[in-house]
Amino acid sequence: MLPGSRSVGVAIALLLAGTAAPQSKSTQSLRPATLLVASRDLGDPNFAQTVILLVHYDDENVLGLIVNRRTDVPLSRALEGLKAAKGRNDSLYLGGPVDTSALFALLQSPKKLAGNEPIFGGVYLIFGKTQFEQAIAAHRDPDDFHVYLGYAGWTNEQLRREVELGAWFIFRADAASVFDADPDTLWSRMIRKTEVKFAMANIPHAF
Repeated sequence: MLPGSRSVGVAIALLLAGTAAPQSKSTQSLRPATLLVASRDLGDPNFAQTVILLVHYDDENVLGLIVNRRTDVPLSRALEGLKAAKGRNDSLYLGGPVDTSALFALLQSPKKLAGNEPIFGGVYLIFGKTQFEQAIAAHRDPDDFHVYLGYAGWTNEQLRREVELGAWFIFRADAASVFDADPDTLWSRMIRKTEVKFAMANIPHAF
């Protein structure tokens, strides 16, 4: 054991606490209900400093929602065609650069929601007008209900190649990250903890 390694280990554990720990950088970890965290080197402005929840993944196509790009547009304006959205001041999120006329939502519910797509651990994907109306009418709390404009999309091969090139870190999805109260700092917190974890993994016999 290296001198002082125990105190270093405690410091690392505290740093990594509170946010989902990175799962891997392997394409084998790609699946629905995972989070992609953009590396510092990812230069595409569409995805720079983003955290993306994968909501669909198959042998051909992948779909995700950027969960940390909150806008200043209130839902009352974004969903002005829905009477139930009147007076809603919670913010619209930019889900991605693809089909920016399309609306999606993520909703966490302890109860099973028929007609909505389950993603993980009580988190559901909402994309139909009827489902939107029902969710808004239920006066969903902004802490567990976010609406997104557009989405992020790849072919399976394209995303796997990007991961192999080091563009993304892969996390297990968790509701605390998806519905983080401070999305503007989510990426910086997650990337910092990611870099610490992988740096420690490359130090032999540190603990």
